[in-house]
Amino acid sequence: MDTAIDQSHHAVHYVNRVGWLRATVLGANDGIVSTASLMTGIAASGADGQTILLTGVAALVAGAMSMAAGEYVSVSAQSDTERADLAKERHALAVQPEQEWAELRDIYVERGLTSDLAGQVARQLMEADALGAHARDELGISDIATARPVQAALASAGSFAMGAAPPVVVAAIAPAGSAIMAIVCLSLLCLALLGYVGARLGGAQVVRSMGRTLLWGALAMAVTAGAGHLFGAAI
Repeated sequence: MDTAIDQSHHAVHYVNRVGWLRATVLGANDGIVSTASLMTGIAASGADGQTILLTGVAALVAGAMSMAAGEYVSVSAQSDTERADLAKERHALAVQPEQEWAELRDIYVERGLTSDLAGQVARQLMEADALGAHARDELGISDIATARPVQAALASAGSFAMGAAPPVVVAAIAPAGSAIMAIVCLSLLCLALLGYVGARLGGAQVVRSMGRTLLWGALAMAVTAGAGHLFGAAI
């Protein structure tokens, strides 16, 4: 019984994966969809195989760098905000500790504790780690949700490149006449696999995850191919 309780206590929950999982799934999905859509659009315009391949390579490199830069900038902004809030909280704890204790106590009262028990809990937590207690329960900042700009940038860039690689590879080996079909089929297969893996890692429903991933990917490729066909016919 004790062993079972201990194992349950140390179980890894899905929410612990949310930071890297979001960036990885987003990057891979964007890599597949944007690269495959761009390549099918160029192919539908009547471009030759070399142009289609060059388009895919350019999309892979530019997309990976864009994802890295976008994630780094946005997560850095979040990190700056967190640091500013923590600095304000640290100052408040130094100049008005009793008011900060009362604030923490009231938070626990709102969550269902009696006032006396909430006061005791707040006091003990502040004695152990006052800033950590306020960061977690007042500001909502925890180790799980803490912004990590470099980690997010690397995860997004790497996952984008992995997602973009299959359509680029198939364009390099497929005959020019069947490039569109090969790119679309492989990309849809990769999207289905991504939806499955993402659902399994995140504890979501597999069918729903695969369905929405395939739907939006297919729609993006169809619209882009249509635009490429119209543009090719116009010129």
